[in-house]
Amino acid sequence: MPDDRSAPIRLAVLISGGGRTLQNLHDRIRAGTLTARIAVVLSSRPDAHGVERARAADLPVVVVDRRPQPDDEAFSRAVWDALQPHGPGLVVLAGFLSFLRIPAEWTGRVINIHPALLPRFGGKGCYGDRVHRAVLRAGETVSGCTVHLVDNEYDHGRILLQRPVPVLAGDTVETLAHRVFEAESEAYPEAIRRWAAGEFDDPSRPRTTAARGG
Repeated sequence: MPDDRSAPIRLAVLISGGGRTLQNLHDRIRAGTLTARIAVVLSSRPDAHGVERARAADLPVVVVDRRPQPDDEAFSRAVWDALQPHGPGLVVLAGFLSFLRIPAEWTGRVINIHPALLPRFGGKGCYGDRVHRAVLRAGETVSGCTVHLVDNEYDHGRILLQRPVPVLAGDTVETLAHRVFEAESEAYPEAIRRWAAGEFDDPSRPRTTAARGG
């Protein structure tokens, strides 16, 4: 099967909360600035506001509730089983707060965005406002966001792209979070475009044809 890099990359967008990142990606796709198609939105919580956003945008939605699953392994199997029929080429974590184990066949095809400059202020329990609060408490003068490949450790995979954001005098968690999210809104679509174009390919590994179009 030829790899047509001009065709839209099929995305699976995984959420747990409000879906702002999902909305940003959907808006970029509709505006024609991101050549992609959201093949499915998967939520780890049935009550996530992002589910409402997805349905309002007429996007396919599946829910794999983390709470009844006995462990990470069972939950991860359920997620991959739910995604498989939708044929995504790239899995995009967008405020997905449940640990997801990455099977070998998906290595290099799952990305995440983190609201800090990794490797600082990452790891288990470091998400959302907790990150910005830690940045402010540490007296940092620069924060930002990081897009990285996902592996089987928290916030650990290969860094693909970073965008610095100044920490200003008088910043609160809310003001810093707002400024970092503005950077995320530019960085994530850029990273997806560059991933789809093959800019992040690992030359030491055989390239897998990504699902596109359709």
